[in-house]
Amino acid sequence: MMITGSATSQRIRQSLCEQIKKGLLLSGKRLPSERQLSEAFGTTRITLREALSALEADGLLYREDRRGWFVSPERIVYNPTTNSNFHQMVSEQGRIAKTQLLNASLIMAPAKVQHLLGVQPKTPIYRLQRLRSVDKRSVLYVENYIQPDYFPGLLDKNLEQSLSVIYQQYYDITYTNTAFQLYPIGLHDQAASYLKVTQGSSGLLVTRKNHDQHRRLIDCDFEYWRQDAIVITAETR
Repeated sequence: MMITGSATSQRIRQSLCEQIKKGLLLSGKRLPSERQLSEAFGTTRITLREALSALEADGLLYREDRRGWFVSPERIVYNPTTNSNFHQMVSEQGRIAKTQLLNASLIMAPAKVQHLLGVQPKTPIYRLQRLRSVDKRSVLYVENYIQPDYFPGLLDKNLEQSLSVIYQQYYDITYTNTAFQLYPIGLHDQAASYLKVTQGSSGLLVTRKNHDQHRRLIDCDFEYWRQDAIVITAETR
C-alpha cells in the first residue's frame, strides 16, 4: 500500500536523519535507488523526493546527476577573510584537496571583471577555469582573472597548485588584502555540469578581489560552491 503526504515525507526525513547520525549510513555512502527507497517506505517517489530534497537542504544528503543520492561528508570550514589557500585550508582539516585545471587562456576582460578590477573593455586578462575537490568529491568550480602585467609567463606554470604558492615562489608577490562578497545562487549550466548537479541547483557564489603587498589589485575570483560543501566562518578583532 502506497502512503502519500507531508507526514510521510517528514517520517522518511526523520528516519534517514537518525540513520546518518547513528552512523548506519556513512559519509559518502550511496543510498539505494529512489525506486527501492519508495518501496521500503511504502510511499510514492514524489513524496520520497520531497524528503530527500529536505535532507539535501539540511546538508545531510547530496545528489549527483545520473548517479543518485549520497550521504554528505562533513562540511569544510571556510573563512574567506584569511589568506589560507585552498589546499592548505583543506589539508589542515584532515581532508584531501585536489585542483584540476580545465582551461587557461588570455582573453579580453568580460564586463564582470572590468567592474571588479577597474580595467577598461578589451583589456587582456588571464582567465583560469579550475575544478576543486575534497576527498575526490567535486565541490568548487572557480574562475580566476589575473592581471598579466604582474605575472609574465604565468600560463606556463603548474596551475593545479594554489595561486598564492605560485605568486610567492615565482614572483615574490603575496596576498595582503581581500574584499569578498557572498551570494546564494542557482548554479549556472557550466558550474552545475562540473559539480555534477542539475542546472539551477542551490549553490554559493563567493567573489573576491585581491591586493598584494604593494597595494596593487592583482586578481579576482568567482567561486561557485556546492551549497552543502562548506560552512562560512569569520572572526572580527
